[in-house]
Amino acid sequence: MQQKTTTSQQTPLFIAIEGCIGVGKTTLTKALTQKLNGNEMLEVVEENPFLAEFYKDRDLLAFKTQMFFLLSRYKQQQALSQTNLFQKSIVSDYFIAKDRIFAELTLKDSEFQLYDQLYNALCQQIHAPNLIIYLRAPLDVILGRIEKRGRSFEKDIDPDYLSRLMQSYDRFFNQFQGCPVLTVETEDLNFPDREEHVSVVMDAVGETLNQKKSALLVNAGERRQQILFS
Repeated sequence: MQQKTTTSQQTPLFIAIEGCIGVGKTTLTKALTQKLNGNEMLEVVEENPFLAEFYKDRDLLAFKTQMFFLLSRYKQQQALSQTNLFQKSIVSDYFIAKDRIFAELTLKDSEFQLYDQLYNALCQQIHAPNLIIYLRAPLDVILGRIEKRGRSFEKDIDPDYLSRLMQSYDRFFNQFQGCPVLTVETEDLNFPDREEHVSVVMDAVGETLNQKKSALLVNAGERRQQILFS
């Protein structure tokens, strides 16, 4: 008999949470880390010295911004590889492939060719997650969340840039086959204040891992095809 996999299993998990800027990745990461009694891994964002100016002049600062992110994320992933991954579950608020999604959107062709060589070499040396949770929300919801959290370096973000970023994320995860992907529509979900919404995602994580499907969908409203929890 095949053993059933659940989120309460003894074997720890490596879960990566992804989605557009402002969609709620870090908030859910902290909530799931607590639920799993695991360790969180948060990406370096505010420490990037080029980021604030990048939002003002993407063409000028894109390559420097992207290289800082790639190397800082790689160092985090390497640190993960050097620890005993199987002692405790790890929840990360990013998946390393996000770096390439941003790079392809922002870099010039010549810059991207150089970047891609380094990216491919580095990614051969890091762990793949057991599961990716892909968070989505409409553009107006994301803009509202960005405004609410009030990061000074995000005040100059172009809504058109965010829209194109969201499209890039959708294209990537519609084709991704590297591990199961749980897609969560977050427009009506409130992870900071609604414990039951976190529990919905936890249940869906278990179901996704059990069935090893590559595309399940969760939201807070109606049941439709492929929406297993509501």
